[in-house]
Amino acid sequence: SQFATVFKTITADNGTEFAELSQLERYGIMVYFAHPYSSYERTQNERHNRIFRKYVPKGKSIENYSAEQILWFAEDTNSLPRKSLGYDTPDDLFEAYLDTVYAA
Repeated sequence: SQFATVFKTITADNGTEFAELSQLERYGIMVYFAHPYSSYERTQNERHNRIFRKYVPKGKSIENYSAEQILWFAEDTNSLPRKSLGYDTPDDLFEAYLDTVYAA
Protein backbone atom coordinates (compact mmCIF):
# COMPACT_ATOMS: atom_id res chain seq x y z
CA SER A 1 0.00 0.00 0.00
CA GLN A 2 1.06 3.64 -0.51
CA PHE A 3 0.63 4.17 3.23
CA ALA A 4 3.30 1.54 3.94
CA THR A 5 5.57 3.16 1.36
CA VAL A 6 5.39 6.48 3.19
CA PHE A 7 5.44 5.11 6.75
CA LYS A 8 7.82 2.16 6.99
CA THR A 9 8.05 2.06 10.79
CA ILE A 10 6.29 3.59 13.76
CA THR A 11 7.81 3.64 17.24
CA ALA A 12 5.61 4.43 20.23
CA ASP A 13 5.67 4.08 23.96
CA ASN A 14 3.42 1.61 25.74
CA GLY A 15 0.58 4.02 26.53
CA THR A 16 -2.97 2.77 26.07
CA GLU A 17 -3.49 5.44 23.39
CA PHE A 18 -1.19 3.39 21.13
CA ALA A 19 -2.84 -0.01 21.73
CA GLU A 20 -4.32 -0.15 18.21
CA LEU A 21 -1.08 0.68 16.39
CA SER A 22 -0.04 -2.94 15.93
CA GLN A 23 -2.99 -3.33 13.54
CA LEU A 24 -1.00 -1.28 11.01
CA GLU A 25 1.35 -4.23 10.55
CA ARG A 26 -1.20 -5.79 8.20
CA TYR A 27 -0.33 -2.97 5.78
CA GLY A 28 3.37 -3.76 5.91
CA ILE A 29 4.30 -1.14 8.51
CA MET A 30 6.62 -2.32 11.26
CA VAL A 31 5.42 -1.13 14.69
CA TYR A 32 7.84 -1.00 17.61
CA PHE A 33 7.07 -0.25 21.23
CA ALA A 34 9.76 1.27 23.44
CA HIS A 35 10.36 -0.19 26.85
CA PRO A 36 8.79 1.65 29.81
CA TYR A 37 11.02 4.38 31.29
CA SER A 38 13.44 4.05 28.36
CA SER A 39 13.20 7.45 26.70
CA TYR A 40 16.69 6.87 25.25
CA GLU A 41 15.06 4.44 22.82
CA ARG A 42 13.17 7.36 21.24
CA THR A 43 15.67 10.20 21.37
CA GLN A 44 14.35 12.18 18.39
CA ASN A 45 10.81 11.87 19.71
CA GLU A 46 11.94 13.20 23.10
CA ARG A 47 13.67 16.12 21.38
CA HIS A 48 10.49 16.95 19.48
CA ASN A 49 8.51 16.74 22.72
CA ARG A 50 10.86 19.35 24.26
CA ILE A 51 10.28 21.63 21.26
CA PHE A 52 6.51 21.10 21.54
CA ARG A 53 6.61 22.08 25.22
CA LYS A 54 7.41 25.61 24.03
CA TYR A 55 3.71 25.75 23.08
CA VAL A 56 2.13 23.41 25.63
CA PRO A 57 4.00 23.46 28.94
CA LYS A 58 4.46 20.19 30.79
CA GLY A 59 1.55 19.56 33.14
CA LYS A 60 -0.86 21.61 31.03
CA SER A 61 -3.56 19.64 29.24
CA ILE A 62 -3.54 19.63 25.47
CA GLU A 63 -7.33 19.77 25.73
CA ASN A 64 -6.97 23.48 26.64
CA TYR A 65 -6.06 24.18 23.00
CA SER A 66 -8.15 24.13 19.85
CA ALA A 67 -7.45 21.75 16.98
CA GLU A 68 -6.35 24.77 14.92
CA GLN A 69 -3.83 25.78 17.60
CA ILE A 70 -2.40 22.24 17.80
CA LEU A 71 -2.04 22.12 14.01
CA TRP A 72 -0.27 25.48 14.07
CA PHE A 73 2.09 24.24 16.82
CA ALA A 74 2.89 21.16 14.72
CA GLU A 75 3.38 23.24 11.58
CA ASP A 76 5.66 25.68 13.36
CA THR A 77 7.63 22.86 15.00
CA ASN A 78 8.08 21.00 11.71
CA SER A 79 9.33 24.14 9.98
CA LEU A 80 12.32 24.47 12.33
CA PRO A 81 15.69 23.40 10.84
CA ARG A 82 17.29 20.48 12.70
CA LYS A 83 20.99 19.85 13.08
CA SER A 84 20.26 16.09 12.96
CA LEU A 85 18.69 16.63 9.51
CA GLY A 86 21.62 18.57 8.09
CA TYR A 87 19.81 21.82 8.95
CA ASP A 88 16.87 20.92 6.74
CA THR A 89 13.37 21.08 8.17
CA PRO A 90 11.20 18.00 8.75
CA ASP A 91 8.58 19.57 6.46
CA ASP A 92 11.00 20.03 3.57
CA LEU A 93 12.39 16.51 3.83
CA PHE A 94 8.97 14.91 4.14
CA GLU A 95 7.65 16.84 1.13
CA ALA A 96 10.72 15.83 -0.91
CA TYR A 97 10.23 12.20 0.12
CA LEU A 98 6.53 12.28 -0.82
CA ASP A 99 7.50 13.70 -4.21
CA THR A 100 9.69 10.63 -4.84
CA VAL A 101 6.99 8.22 -3.60
CA TYR A 102 4.25 9.67 -5.77
CA ALA A 103 6.54 10.05 -8.80
CA ALA A 104 7.21 6.30 -8.78
